[in-house]
Amino acid sequence: MRIKRWFFTSLLGVVVVAAGSFAFASPHIPVKLLGVVIIICGGILFVMGTGKLIKSFTTLFLPKEEQELVNIIYQKRYLERGPKIVALGGGHGLSHLLFGLKEYSANISAIVTVADSGGSSGRLREEFNIVAPGDIRNCLVALADAPALMGELFQFRFSKESQLQGHNFGNLFLTAMVQVTGDFEKAVKESSRVLAIRGKVVPSTVSNVQLVAEYEDGTIIEGEAKIPKKKAQIKRVFLRPNDPAPTQDALDCIKDADVIILGPGSLYTSIIPNLVINEISEAIAASSAYKIYVCNVMTQQGETEGFTATDHVKAIVEHSNKDVINACIVNNAEVPVEALGRYEEEESFPVKADVEKIRGMGYTAYDTDLISVNDYVRHDSQKLTKALISLIEEKVNVKR
Repeated sequence: MRIKRWFFTSLLGVVVVAAGSFAFASPHIPVKLLGVVIIICGGILFVMGTGKLIKSFTTLFLPKEEQELVNIIYQKRYLERGPKIVALGGGHGLSHLLFGLKEYSANISAIVTVADSGGSSGRLREEFNIVAPGDIRNCLVALADAPALMGELFQFRFSKESQLQGHNFGNLFLTAMVQVTGDFEKAVKESSRVLAIRGKVVPSTVSNVQLVAEYEDGTIIEGEAKIPKKKAQIKRVFLRPNDPAPTQDALDCIKDADVIILGPGSLYTSIIPNLVINEISEAIAASSAYKIYVCNVMTQQGETEGFTATDHVKAIVEHSNKDVINACIVNNAEVPVEALGRYEEEESFPVKADVEKIRGMGYTAYDTDLISVNDYVRHDSQKLTKALISLIEEKVNVKR
């Protein structure tokens, strides 16, 4: 790394400057001028050697491209002065939100539901008696500052015929980390270090809960993965065992928050499971933070057929507290007809932006273009982040 070379160059510069100082102290003008020249030469040697020495150390301990180094400084100096944002939810909606917000603030806390019972998460829950790791994994990857390959590794799903078929590497990693640390919260924290995430990811509870839905016809179904499969109107959802304890980290994050964001995500299986934990709803209601609900852009079969934006808000309030929301952001952009055709079999339709009814409930409502139409109709990460930042800057005193 040539560290010795540049160290001795700097040292030589100091010696030359010292020699020049002695010459400059001479009463003879020619000698004094020579001293000035020697001091200048020594200064050049010192500056050059020190600069190269610092660069060598930087290359050794921070083996990144210069642009990445600038990004690190940007994060430390700018993002760490961002507002304290808490985002509650689960599924792909929350991770999509976090991916955009991490470029605005490093002070992000994701409070994530652990009631998932399907796929890899469901199998690991049954075998190891742990809370569902899937949504936690998605949020960790969304907030990761580690190389892209690490994110791809955590999202890698085994597909070949084997006992690992269908399992996700990140889920297996979290499960193994639980076995090593003996505690799910510690496992999440250690995994956060591995991925060098901005902010933190916190499970809403570490109780091994199951989500239960009661339908308007009186039917009761247990298991998050089973709930959307019954084509009937949901009356309410709740957790078993009843009244699970929230994590202290979740309560602390809510208490310290400047902004709390609910959604986007499946209403009854991603957002509300966090809110039916009584202490979490009470903490959000009591918080002085500005509370924003991001409404879904499409209805969801088995959960919100025929729902307008107001119906989403009502369901949240009925399952928690009227004070968990201050404002609601709703998409008002029209979905292209050709895109809607992909949703016909799912009986999924754009959520009507009936913002006047939301305002009639006493909440602030903002309607704007939030969608991205590619393979799916979903929130555009950049549009949503821009809308949220605009609202946060307007309502919260953000000092950079």
